[in-house]
Amino acid sequence: MLKKWDKFCEKKLSEIPKEIVSEVRGKGLLNAIVINPKHDAWEVCLKLKENGLLAKPTHGDKIRFAPTLVMNEEQILECAEIVSKTLLALH
Repeated sequence: MLKKWDKFCEKKLSEIPKEIVSEVRGKGLLNAIVINPKHDAWEVCLKLKENGLLAKPTHGDKIRFAPTLVMNEEQILECAEIVSKTLLALH
């Protein structure tokens, strides 16, 4: 499952336009994105929560993702869709 989460972070988060997400980083299950400073990480996390995904804002422009230890592929894809849809709606 770890490799699938890594691929989610690499592929899905990297597909988001650089005007929204300037950097994707992480290792293993812990991953983060750096968003454009014109967007507030707290507000983005509130939107993610409204869409069904919890994330942690950090340092104003960073958002951390730490998935549960037990996830199936469908849940990983659902998370990817929520993150993409939420961030693209900001653009």
